[in-house]
Amino acid sequence: MISSLIQLSSVEVGKHLYWKIGDYNIHGQVFIVSWLVISVLLIISFFGTRSLQRIPSQLQNFMEFILEFLQDIAKNQIGEHEYRSWVPYISTIFLFILGSNWAGALIPWKLIILSEGELAAPTNDINTTVALSLLTSFAYFYAGINKNGLGYFLRYIEPTPVLLPINILEDFTKPLSLSFRLFGNILADELVVSVFTLLVPILIPLPVMILGLFASSIQALIFSTLSAAYIGEAIEGHGDH
Repeated sequence: MISSLIQLSSVEVGKHLYWKIGDYNIHGQVFIVSWLVISVLLIISFFGTRSLQRIPSQLQNFMEFILEFLQDIAKNQIGEHEYRSWVPYISTIFLFILGSNWAGALIPWKLIILSEGELAAPTNDINTTVALSLLTSFAYFYAGINKNGLGYFLRYIEPTPVLLPINILEDFTKPLSLSFRLFGNILADELVVSVFTLLVPILIPLPVMILGLFASSIQALIFSTLSAAYIGEAIEGHGDH
C-alpha cells in the first residue's frame, strides 16, 4: 500500500520549482507555501492563546469556537471516551488543509514570478495529499494496535476469512481515496478560476472564487472527518460495538 502511494508522488501537473538537497529533490513551491500556512497558523494560535481571560476577547472567542468545532468532529467520530487524545491530530489536519486550500484560493500567486513553476496551494500537489493520507493510515493503525493489541488484525478475517483480500484492499483504498479526492478537487478549483480569469473580466470570476472557498472548506472538513472516522473504527475493535 505504502509503496504504491509513494509511486503516486511522481505524478506531476505543470512545471515545478525543485530544490536539490543531497540526493533528494524538494518541490520548492510546495515547501514555501506550506511553511507560510504553518507560520500563519502558529502566529494566530500564539496571539489567540497567550493571555487567556475569564471574559474572552473576540480572538479568544474565535479560537474557542474553532476548538469546540474540532472537538465535536473527533468526539462524534471516535467516541466520547477516546477522542481527547486525537483532537490535536484531527485539528492539525483540518487547519493545515483549510489554510492551504484558502491560500490557493485567496492569494494571487501568479503575480509572484519564480525561475521555474509557480506558487499554489500545497494541496493541489499529489505529494502533499499522499503524505497527509499516509499520516492518517499510520494514525489509525497505531490507534487500533494501541487499543486492541495484535487482536486488531483479527478484523481482517471477520466475519469470515473469505473476506481477507477485500478487507486488505479496503485499507489500501482508504488513503488512496483521501489523497485523490483532495488533490483532484483543489486542482480543479484552481484551474477553473484560472480559466475564468483569462476569459472574462476580473469581476466575473469572484462568484467562482467564493464558491471555491466554500468547496475548499468542505474538503478540509471531509478529510478530517474521514480521518477521525477511520481512527474511531480502528479503536472500536473487532469485537466491540
